[in-house]
Amino acid sequence: MLQKLFADKHKQPYKGYFTITRVHPGDIVDQKFHDTAFGPLSVIDHAVMKKGLTIKMHEHMNDEILSYVYKGTSNHKDSSGLDTPIFPGKLMMMNAGSSFWHEEKVKNEDVEMLQIFVRPREADLEPRIQFHEKEVANRNWYVMVGPEDSQTPLYVRNNVYILDAHPKKGDVLDIPVYPELVPFLYVLDGEVAIDDVQLNPKEAVTDLDNPLPAITAIEDTTVVLFFVDMDAAMTMSGTISGNASN
Repeated sequence: MLQKLFADKHKQPYKGYFTITRVHPGDIVDQKFHDTAFGPLSVIDHAVMKKGLTIKMHEHMNDEILSYVYKGTSNHKDSSGLDTPIFPGKLMMMNAGSSFWHEEKVKNEDVEMLQIFVRPREADLEPRIQFHEKEVANRNWYVMVGPEDSQTPLYVRNNVYILDAHPKKGDVLDIPVYPELVPFLYVLDGEVAIDDVQLNPKEAVTDLDNPLPAITAIEDTTVVLFFVDMDAAMTMSGTISGNASN
């Protein structure tokens, strides 16, 4: 059965020059007491950062963080010595592990982006950072992230895949199937229909038991698709990903 996560479910822990809409994927599950994560997929921060903003150097531990910039350019600086821009099509994965520090600056234009937090399989792994450049407007699915042995462009240290697509109005996209993994579809921008369910920005859909039907783009749309091992081993010690009350 299709289950929908509505946009009005989300909280905004930060507002102003740095506005975060914090999506807890586990809120899609209709039960009174549950982890706010969806397996090891813990948090999706849908962020808007205004020109001139600096998020000062700060530490993450045991968070796997995909930075997916949708609009604008954010300048990333970190404890490994890197100082580089990230922008639409340039993906960044911070595997924070035992400790990783980073800073973000918005110099020239407002930025809209997702920061996606995944719980690693265990605590205190080696900290690493990865980058990958991809097509900006792929109309069909592009596999961005997978487990370490998956040969995807970026890896996360758990059994999670992350894909994106930018279908145009009227496009119909079949949803792939990853055996034993559960799909979770998030609409970043635009509008799609899946069976009789309509999804607007910051809304999501899943089916815990069956593959998802095809989606139809009602307008030009950006969607991010996750496949998650709901029974994966994971650590709860992440700075953001491990804190279910965030």
